[in-house]
Amino acid sequence: MSDHEHSSTEKEARRAMPGRPWTPQEEPRQDALRRYLAAVAAAASARTAEETEPAPGTAKSEPSSATSATPSAPEPATLHVRDVMQVPAVSVPGDMPFLDVAHTLAREQLSAVPVVDAADHVIGVVSESDLLAKAAVMAEPHRHGPVGRLRQHRLYEKGHGDTAATLMTFPPVTVHPAERVADAAWTAARARLKRLPVTDYRGRLVGVVTRRDLLRALIRDDAEIRTEVESLIGQHLLDPRAVEVTVDNGVVTMTGTLDNALAVQLLASVRDIDDVVDIVDRIEAV
Repeated sequence: MSDHEHSSTEKEARRAMPGRPWTPQEEPRQDALRRYLAAVAAAASARTAEETEPAPGTAKSEPSSATSATPSAPEPATLHVRDVMQVPAVSVPGDMPFLDVAHTLAREQLSAVPVVDAADHVIGVVSESDLLAKAAVMAEPHRHGPVGRLRQHRLYEKGHGDTAATLMTFPPVTVHPAERVADAAWTAARARLKRLPVTDYRGRLVGVVTRRDLLRALIRDDAEIRTEVESLIGQHLLDPRAVEVTVDNGVVTMTGTLDNALAVQLLASVRDIDDVVDIVDRIEAV
């Protein structure tokens, strides 16, 4: 990922930051958001490179004998939506009454739920905001002022619905189980959705994937990063215990005493590990 992409990602994350002071939990959340956006951007860049084809009439370059003789390193497995989606998915039928939909969301602790027809095809999504529109119309059935009617016409009309099908938002934004996690992340980001129904090729509901599911798939947690760093140290040092490693929100802290040249090489290798945000160098060179 280029420095320009990193800069753009951080600027985008900063735009979403609140003006009020952060809570103790906010900074780690923002760090995770930056890592998430960076991972999505990196995946998109890789996809663009894969899809780039040579111009017509241009022969593809053949690998040199030296290159072909060297076995290539195994590429990391590509995660797909089917690998991270939640099964089974909670859904409601189109004819479910408003109050029953509200009870379903409350019972399942969900902010939105897919609406399906008799054949389990996803026909829309009903969310808390849809239910709030209905509740507002029930509380105040008559609006006042022509401006309010023009600006809120669609929301107001939806609020008169009594079933999931009349309250839902449609057409639904869905993803397929075979889609890559990075592509699903872009879909969720563009649509500003926290949950995406997963459907088969016939549009039938087979699961649901959340932004948290996508985040966990795109960004490894600190324990996994530490395991890879320690494995890398074991390849460089006869005694891996010579360097102590801690990881906090993707920031790797390395402490110990090493030969200067070896320390430089080791730090460079760790910096290249995916999801390492930064390195705190506390190695004493000798």
